[in-house]
Amino acid sequence: MNNYQTRKTALITGATKGIGYEMAKLFAKDSYDLVLVARNKYKLKELQENLSNKYNINVTIIAKDLSIPNVAHEIFHKTEEKQIIIDVLVNNAGIGDFEKFNNENLLKISQILQINIISLTELTKLYLKGMVLRKEGKILNVSSMAAFQPGPYMAVYYASKAYVQSFSEAITSELIGTGVTVTTLCPGPTKSGFQNEVGSENSKLTKLNLLSSSEDVAKYGYKALHKGKRVAIPGFVNTSLVNATKFIPRKTTTQVVKKLQELNRKDFFYNN
Repeated sequence: MNNYQTRKTALITGATKGIGYEMAKLFAKDSYDLVLVARNKYKLKELQENLSNKYNINVTIIAKDLSIPNVAHEIFHKTEEKQIIIDVLVNNAGIGDFEKFNNENLLKISQILQINIISLTELTKLYLKGMVLRKEGKILNVSSMAAFQPGPYMAVYYASKAYVQSFSEAITSELIGTGVTVTTLCPGPTKSGFQNEVGSENSKLTKLNLLSSSEDVAKYGYKALHKGKRVAIPGFVNTSLVNATKFIPRKTTTQVVKKLQELNRKDFFYNN
């Protein structure tokens, strides 16, 4: 157990539900101080009280919406003002949508891009510099199995996760020898608030209980992060599916995803 003087701090976005919520509990259990970021101030306060009392740690909450431009800079300045050193950054926040691109709301598209790509990139950039200077730090970027193939009816979401994957693996290579590691977590379908976001809360996957639990995915990602693993894909089946995409023509995988999505009518999706 770390004492107050040596305790490290983890910043987690999307911390009030799903994988982010479970990650917060794992870090707290290991005596990390926390900076928790989410939109819902009341849920943040509740989580702050529960974790700080149960684990005797410092929990700072920042109620911000990462779909708004420049919010990443506001979060960074807030931690700078409080003189909080971020040792671990968990870019977990993410949203999606299920719709033909031609019919999709432009505002929704902008929000997906802002959260999944721009805010993630900005937070990584802002906190990475200090980690490199200290020669120590860890970053977990939550991607998805969606990163490995195009996704008709969720075109922007899939593409955003492909960006997260490519970006993370590229800077991982750049950071060799710096003491800083970047891990990309790529879960398959997972029980979280994501289903409500894309309108899949009544899907067959959900009803048949075929989704991985956020707790299991978080535990897998947490272990991979601390091992400095580059890419973490929870589950043998998920890993096999990702490996299979390397040998199947991209046109074929795209058509398979499209047909499955059409067949299940919002039932087939990948989630962060």
